[in-house]
Amino acid sequence: MFRTALRNVLAHKARLLMTVLAVMLGVAFVSGTLVFTSTLSDAFRTSSQKSLGKVDVAITPQSPDDGAPGAPATAPRLDTKLLDAVSRVPGAASATGIVDGYTGIGGKDGKLVGTNGRSLGSNYFPGKDGKDARYPLKEGAAPTRGDQFALDARTAGRAGYRVGDTVRISVDGPVREQKLTGIFTTDDGRVAAGGSLALFDTKSAQTLFGMPGGFSEIDVRAAPGTSQTTLQRAIDKTLPRDGATTITGKKLADEQAKATEQNMETMKTALLAFAGVALFVGVFLIANTFTMLVAQRTKELALLRAVGASRRQVTRSVLLEAVVVGAIAGVAGLVAGIGIGALLRTVLDGVGADFPEGPLVVAPATVVAALGVGIVVTVLAAWLPGRRAAKVPPVAAMNSVHAAATTKSLVVRNTIGALFAGSGTAGVLVAISLNDGTNTSRLMMGAGGMLLLTGVFILTPLLSRPLIALAAPVLRAFGIAGLLARQNALRNPRRTATTASALMIGLTLITGMTVIANGVQKGIDKLAVDSLKADYVVSIQGGNALPRTAEKAVEGTPGVSAATPLRKDAVRIGTDAGSARPASVTGVDGTTFGSLSRLDFREGSLGGLHGNQVVVDGSTAKENRLRTGSHLPVTFPDGKRAALTVSGVYQGNQMLDGIILDNRTLAPHQKAVTDAQLLVKTAGGATDAHKDALVEALGKNPAITVADKKDLSHEIASMFTLMLNMLYGLLAMAVIVAVLGVINTLAMSVFERSQEIGMLRAIGLDRAGIKRMVRLESLVISLFGGVLGIGLGVFLGWAVGKLIEGGLPTYELVLPWARMGLFLGLAALVGVLAALWPALRAARLNMLAAIKSA
Repeated sequence: MFRTALRNVLAHKARLLMTVLAVMLGVAFVSGTLVFTSTLSDAFRTSSQKSLGKVDVAITPQSPDDGAPGAPATAPRLDTKLLDAVSRVPGAASATGIVDGYTGIGGKDGKLVGTNGRSLGSNYFPGKDGKDARYPLKEGAAPTRGDQFALDARTAGRAGYRVGDTVRISVDGPVREQKLTGIFTTDDGRVAAGGSLALFDTKSAQTLFGMPGGFSEIDVRAAPGTSQTTLQRAIDKTLPRDGATTITGKKLADEQAKATEQNMETMKTALLAFAGVALFVGVFLIANTFTMLVAQRTKELALLRAVGASRRQVTRSVLLEAVVVGAIAGVAGLVAGIGIGALLRTVLDGVGADFPEGPLVVAPATVVAALGVGIVVTVLAAWLPGRRAAKVPPVAAMNSVHAAATTKSLVVRNTIGALFAGSGTAGVLVAISLNDGTNTSRLMMGAGGMLLLTGVFILTPLLSRPLIALAAPVLRAFGIAGLLARQNALRNPRRTATTASALMIGLTLITGMTVIANGVQKGIDKLAVDSLKADYVVSIQGGNALPRTAEKAVEGTPGVSAATPLRKDAVRIGTDAGSARPASVTGVDGTTFGSLSRLDFREGSLGGLHGNQVVVDGSTAKENRLRTGSHLPVTFPDGKRAALTVSGVYQGNQMLDGIILDNRTLAPHQKAVTDAQLLVKTAGGATDAHKDALVEALGKNPAITVADKKDLSHEIASMFTLMLNMLYGLLAMAVIVAVLGVINTLAMSVFERSQEIGMLRAIGLDRAGIKRMVRLESLVISLFGGVLGIGLGVFLGWAVGKLIEGGLPTYELVLPWARMGLFLGLAALVGVLAALWPALRAARLNMLAAIKSA
């Protein structure tokens, strides 16, 4: 039986190749994902270890946690006195004081260089040799005065800066023009990931980052022979009791590596999910392939049974073939996956997503996963056809009376399919009705969608007859070839259904994602338009506070008719300190805010926004049982308490939520008055001239963004567009598998019908007619799968959109008719292309040889 199984695998090389390709694509995706994420994780981990390689113990401020409710924690200072004391600790070789903060680097085009949120600044801290070992200088010299700075080599290369250039930078105020004195290299992973790093002399950095004479961290190196834990214990004895905390360099590197792993886990999960989709679709192709393989070898298996082979031996021979195919596909998929992993990194580097340098990592777990997935998926897909083959009685098989499915089996299949589809639909509808924003509704939606998809797949043979019958009028136009194509598609509903299902699943996911993305885009557009009357939103990169001069600069700009700063802070709601609940608060100019915003009020209005009058969003009102006229006891950031009065309840959105009150009420309780954003309205609306005037008034600050409604919508939607394009690329894998499935099915169908095709040729159907028949059959099957997939995708996209409405109230269902037409055309193209080789093979069959075939 072992030799027989191997002979069958090698005797049908074309079938072997098709099946191997189906499994290989899924395995390649899985192994490629694992290689890619392992490579990045290792690169970031190595980068972190290198950057922390000269740190044995780090000292950081420890904030007290016994402050008044609502009061911001005040971090104790790490000053020069502590730095000197630590440097004299036994076992300490040196101590480095670090000052860091935000520093935006302007490019030659005036725009910010580097990734948003990773524009970093720090200090150059020379040791006894006059050099800072953390930042080896590649060119020039270290900064020594307030008008000088050094820049990392990656950013300097991207921006085209050289030593001696004057560069516009933004720290926390007006734009500064600094002379570039040096270019250095760094192992900092944040810089490697697309950020930038500027270095100042220590005194200047302390002034710029608001900590004169102090440090944000002190790093200590151990003397030779002193361990990190020994040095840590010695330093702990010199520290203030509650002033600072220590951590070893090893633990710090481990924590950074762990954080990197967690960040990579989301990407890995998403990529593996789509690899699973490709494998899921591949299972149908493999199962269909083995079903037809078994059907074609029925007489051979019957003869094996007749000469003494048991049912188990027949089943084992089929499974052995599957193991061989799976092993070949696993190895091929692993090799292809390594290539995919390398290609992904190259592509992402090419579009500016810089990553730390490092070797390609193929972990042992990746090899095991590739081979395991290839073999397990193939064996599982082949098990049912093998089991079915073993049950065929030898005499019945040799007479070929086994092929027709029994009424009982069809009833059982349709009943199971109806139960799955019904349960899935019910799960989806229940998830929509819950829509509580928790994981329960999301999990129920996911489970319901999978059940529905599985149920429709099981019911596909039943659905194929009425849907394919709809194509009869069109097929009649092609004469006898069209009639035969329709009959061939309906002759074996299970085979037709399995072939169409592979395409159906791919198009379901693509259509669903497109419906969701269009709805989100529409919701974001409405959010930008509906919630704001302002023409511009002024903000600074990285979520930092705007310069204090920004508000006056904007108000003094010609053409500006109204403006208000948005000042974000936090308060605690409640009279009891132990049970007080935190809440976000936004301070605005109560006299102009109404002309700059368009809030959707459930109760009350914005008219009373002054003094202790406030408006709250719906979720805050629900959580605290508030309504118009309710008293709202709060504790401000300085610890002082006040009783506010609710004058309105509005529908919160992604731009405005929480408690909104007048800045004149909030400002006295804030330690530092800072503006997060500015809303600006101009005479005559948003124009290029007004935008240029605002940019000029703000000093052409590279870190400050002046965005109109279109810019806001585009910025938010660009994330979804990028994600959708990635999903299209990933799901294309499933469509490729589906194409292979159609080719495989048609090729085997031609082989099965060799005698019939020979008879058709004998009675007058020419080669062109045979080709047309096979192509039309393929086209019908593909369009059947396409219609089902698009219909399911629209339903699931609508359902998921109902959940999204909870977080994005402006979400709106938008059916992408043009895209859906494109997808249907894609399904037709798949059918036409997939039929090329099988149609040519059918037309070339020798007439007499085909008639004589058994």
